[in-house]
Amino acid sequence: MKSNAVIIMSFLAFSVGFAQQKNTLKDVSIYTTAKNQTEKFVPSKGSFQNFPQPKETDICVFVDPDFKYQKITGIGGAITDASAETFYKLPQDKQKEFLEAYFGKNGLQYNLIRTSMNSSDFSSGSYTYVEENDKTLKTFNIQHDEQYKIPMIKEAQKMIGKNFKFYFSPWSPPAWMKDNNNMLRGGKLKKEYYQPWANYYIKFIKEYEKRGIPVWGLSVQNEPMATQTWESCIYTAEEEAEFLGKYLGPTLWKNGYKNKEVIIWDHNRDLLYQRATTTLSDPLANKYATGIGFHWYETWTKSQPLFENVEETAKAFPNKFLIFTEGCVEKFKFEEIYDWRLGEIYGKNMINDFNNGISAWTDWNILLDENGGPNHVGNFCFAPIIADTRTGELHYTAEYYYIGHISKYVQMNARRLGTVTNRDFLISTSFMNPNGQMVVVVMNSSDQETQYNLWIEGQSVSVKSPANSIQTIVI
Repeated sequence: MKSNAVIIMSFLAFSVGFAQQKNTLKDVSIYTTAKNQTEKFVPSKGSFQNFPQPKETDICVFVDPDFKYQKITGIGGAITDASAETFYKLPQDKQKEFLEAYFGKNGLQYNLIRTSMNSSDFSSGSYTYVEENDKTLKTFNIQHDEQYKIPMIKEAQKMIGKNFKFYFSPWSPPAWMKDNNNMLRGGKLKKEYYQPWANYYIKFIKEYEKRGIPVWGLSVQNEPMATQTWESCIYTAEEEAEFLGKYLGPTLWKNGYKNKEVIIWDHNRDLLYQRATTTLSDPLANKYATGIGFHWYETWTKSQPLFENVEETAKAFPNKFLIFTEGCVEKFKFEEIYDWRLGEIYGKNMINDFNNGISAWTDWNILLDENGGPNHVGNFCFAPIIADTRTGELHYTAEYYYIGHISKYVQMNARRLGTVTNRDFLISTSFMNPNGQMVVVVMNSSDQETQYNLWIEGQSVSVKSPANSIQTIVI
């Protein structure tokens, strides 16, 4: 055993080292994007000074790196049929620019990609991979995806490299498997097709992996409580639990896919807690589900989205990861693509969702055309990059830059840190990257320039925040 003297000396050495470590904060790099600035990610520098106790009149963002929370799996978006079709209408130089903008070293550095199994509203028409009434799936063929989607996914994969994570979601089974005999307008999967539909996922995974695209995960059903004018399929929480627990989960495991992440719910925050607590109360569903996904469409335009539902779900299920699986701004108008509110919607939602426990975040379409499509049911929406296929021009919306203030700087496997502000017009989140960098994101939603102190363990750097801006501070 060590003597008491040795133990005391070791403790003192640790304490001195820890105190020295807390005094090593010096220069920081600040990147700013603001409504009234032409340039984006404008760099500047700052330096920490001793600042032991802020006053209540001081405007502050407080970060404590001793409090580490969820690990970040990835940030990315969906390569839909619409995105891929639009991409291949662009000139080659614009295709290259686009790929660099999302996946390059100077781009958003996305690593997470989602797509649909079968068609979605953001397809040029409805399709499946099997012929009518083929219960054994002998005709299963993903030739449709090989024209646009798979080549674009592989382009992204090539640029992302080892951090590439790919998952998929079904919008609807084939019409003949459903009680309304229609891929559109809701309807339910007939019980007699629970097993053939589970087998369908296996076929999809095998075909994509055969083409060199490893599948990280899948969700059970996109928006299982929405009867849409487009592809949709309804499951109650109990029905989702039964399908996952008795059919999909066992079928995945039996085929050697125990390592695939399985995401339940994949719908809005409003029912997130109810669906998670109900579905996961089924022991079999709980056994196979590893993640809980959600969208933002219930209240994303409201002043106060239901972020507390995310927090409660994260607390209730610490062993399941939370993932934001889809969000976009609807009701597309080309003349509004430079509206700054688009970015502020993204900033507010991303910062709050990360602070409430999500491990991964996925945007919806990564690219759409000048009409907000193509979309076979007229549900036209915004995307971070809009391509005018008439001219070949790419338009970068404020969404792109607000996403980038997190995705460009937060690395895979980063840990979220304890972060608060003392003013309601400033919201913030922060992360510790695996390389030891701290990344702090601060959004000023007011129309007034303000000066705030980024305070960390008795030290502070003073930062000027322009009106309607977002900043990333790298320490």
